[in-house]
This record gives sequence, C-alpha cells and structure tokens, in this order.
Amino acid sequence: MSIQAPQATEGTGTGNGTGTRRNAAPAQNFFSGRSELIVPALVLALAVFLTWQTATMEVLGKSVPGPQFFPTIVCVLLYGVVIAHTIQIFRSPRGGAAAPAAEEKQYKTQSDWKTMGMVVAGVIGFILILPYAGWILSAAALFWVVARALGSKKALFDVSIALLFSCVIQLAFNAGLGLNLPAGFLEGLL
Repeated sequence: MSIQAPQATEGTGTGNGTGTRRNAAPAQNFFSGRSELIVPALVLALAVFLTWQTATMEVLGKSVPGPQFFPTIVCVLLYGVVIAHTIQIFRSPRGGAAAPAAEEKQYKTQSDWKTMGMVVAGVIGFILILPYAGWILSAAALFWVVARALGSKKALFDVSIALLFSCVIQLAFNAGLGLNLPAGFLEGLL
C-alpha cells in the first residue's frame, strides 16, 4: 500500500487549502505566430495572375526581347520573393499568443501619415500631369516629392537627380525598347 500526495489540478487546490494553480501553456497550432503567411499568399496570387496574363498575351511580330520579356522577369522575381519570405517566416515565426521574452524590447509602432500623404499626393499628381507635362517633368516631380517626403533636405540636388533619372529612363525606353513615353508639351523637342 502506497501513500501518494494529492496532485494539483487546474482550478483546484492541492488539498491543503493553499489554492495553488498550475500554469498551463496555451495550446498552439501550426499557424500560431505565422499569420504573416498571408503576405506571401497574396504575392503568390499576384505572381500566378501575372504569369497567366503573360502566357496568354497576344504578341504580334517577332521582336526581341519582346513584350513578354519584362513581365516574365517580374514573375520570376515575385516567385523568388514568395519563396524567400515564406522560408523566413517558417525559420523565425513571431510569438503569436505567447508572451514576449523579458529581454526583448517592445517598440510602439505607428504610421507616418504625413509621409504617406505626400507620397500618395505625388503619385496622384504624377497621374494627373503626365499627359500634359510629359514623362520627363512628371517623373522628375514625382521623384522630388518622394525624396522630400522621405526626409531629403537638398532640393536642388534632388531635382538634378530626378531630371537625370527621368531623362535616362526616357532614352532607355525610346532607344532601347522602341517605346515612346508621353512627351507632353515637349513633343517637338524630344
């Protein structure tokens, strides 16, 4: 005959009136801490859609590299991002319901509405002035607004770089790909 001490169960005492409770670990399923998998799933859906649209594109003529070249590069890059992000999520899932470790600092996150508003306004302005001002000026203005929104204080330098990049892109599309970007009121000069 053996004598055993009563075992504590959740919600009951040990039998001696102390009322101690066991800390039960929360049950975690496979997706606990992996809710970020939604982002790669959405990017995968975009990649599949773009792949389908690229594969079913009606191509006239036999130009090289052709209109399917760049969408194919974008599809491959999207699939690569999906794979890399998914691996990163599986290798180090976020804590989920578990409490953060004591040594980890918790930072308050917030949205920078001023920056986001400036970028959105810049994109809307780009869309509105593109037919009239043309690619070079509207893309330069967009670059300048985004640089300013992200904290650049060098206005003249930003405008110079913006004009340089928009001119290089214009030349690359016209000379390299044979595609004309909108020239706007600079039509006769370009």
